[in-house]
Amino acid sequence: MTQQVLAQASGSEGLAPDDRAVWCEYAWLGTEGIGAAVRIQIDAEGYVSSVLPGVPAQEGDVVLQGVVFPAAANAHSHAFHRALRGRTHDRGGTFWTWRETMYAVAGALTPELYEELATAVYAEMVAAGWTSVAEFHYVHHLPDGTPYGQGTGQPHAMELALARAAVRAGIRLTLLDTCYLAGGFGQPLEDGQRRFSDGTAERWLERLGALRETVAALHPEHLVSVGAALHSVRAVPERDLAVIAHHLPEALPLHVHLSEQPAENADCLEATGLTPTGLLHRHGLVHERLAVVHATHASGEDIDLLGNAGAGVVLCPTTEADLADGLGPAGPLRVAGATLALGTDQHAVIDPWLELRALEHGERLRTGTRGHFDPEILLDIASSGGARAQGRRGAGICPGSVADLMAVDPHTMRTAGSTRDQLVYTATAQDVRAVVVGGVLVARDGVHTALGDPAELLVAAIARLDGVARDRTHRFVSDNPTREHH
Repeated sequence: MTQQVLAQASGSEGLAPDDRAVWCEYAWLGTEGIGAAVRIQIDAEGYVSSVLPGVPAQEGDVVLQGVVFPAAANAHSHAFHRALRGRTHDRGGTFWTWRETMYAVAGALTPELYEELATAVYAEMVAAGWTSVAEFHYVHHLPDGTPYGQGTGQPHAMELALARAAVRAGIRLTLLDTCYLAGGFGQPLEDGQRRFSDGTAERWLERLGALRETVAALHPEHLVSVGAALHSVRAVPERDLAVIAHHLPEALPLHVHLSEQPAENADCLEATGLTPTGLLHRHGLVHERLAVVHATHASGEDIDLLGNAGAGVVLCPTTEADLADGLGPAGPLRVAGATLALGTDQHAVIDPWLELRALEHGERLRTGTRGHFDPEILLDIASSGGARAQGRRGAGICPGSVADLMAVDPHTMRTAGSTRDQLVYTATAQDVRAVVVGGVLVARDGVHTALGDPAELLVAAIARLDGVARDRTHRFVSDNPTREHH
């Protein structure tokens, strides 16, 4: 994928970047079912050029044992949320109290710390079978809101740190630069939100344009690209929505958090007379390039608007469960014509197989019936649906698809006895034995070929972030002795 990863992988597997093939003991061939002894030839750009079932491996092939599937595309990530795993789940609380802890972590980030943490998080993703990610990014500036490059650091310091992290980890990155201007309908920004904001839609659009030029000069588009996001309709006033709708480049994918909480719907109705989807529709922002995240509390009319436009809907089932958001209308959204995708959001779990199962199980719990998404549909949601939300070509085992693959062991404690075509209902990331990106091996048995064990990277990065956060808390309390810290 990256030159660094390609070089290390080619050294370990005897491959040259422009002459490679992957041989699979078994491979998922979509409607054709499971094929045996499948040799996948890959061109110099990392796309599948041919698929040959029933042939032996050749010298120099990457050999994958088990059952090989298209890799998953993560359509919604906040990389720094990974530092909250295992720290925000007890003692009740709500989405809104969880958010306060999240702001504390966001306030401690520096470009250097964020690059270290994101590198570890992206390495964890790759080892689990996610080979591309849409990073919903809004930590743009210094904690007081001053832009990087105005006396401190280089311009776009946070964004370029994320790009470098993705390149090091060998994951394809769609950096969704996010507009975040208000603390709620008619509400100013809170202190913890200052670094998220450019002040106005015009200044955000200007910075977005400059970021696109900078990233394009540094990275090829198939590795790192820039898209756009609105944090939510509560964080982007209607006047600014109108400006963005008029001036946002048409080619960009556009993402937005939408109807995650009932309070968001109620506040939007009170302020505008419309649901969040209806408000976006009023400004012409509901279209096929739009991907809404969550849509947990979308109304029937919202579902019709999204489906008729062919919009994407990114569901994050494990996050939505952890935050007690509710069960979203995944089935009705798909029937209406929306394209479903999956994301890991706050990273309480980074596991495509668990997200897939949670999607199906959520529909069973919502409806009281079984069997809503068969394996072919689920795998398509994980790969093609996620790639479309990123504005990328999807992974697959057919000519013209991106050669991003993951091999699953069918003989573990979790998968033993499963038929190969039902591994989607039993496998986890622990059963992923190898991951290939663009035809190059990037992880085997949970270990990244270039970076080593992601667990070690995560331990070190989170420890450093904790140290900075503790220091900031100590300084804050010392400077504000009459304010009690919780």
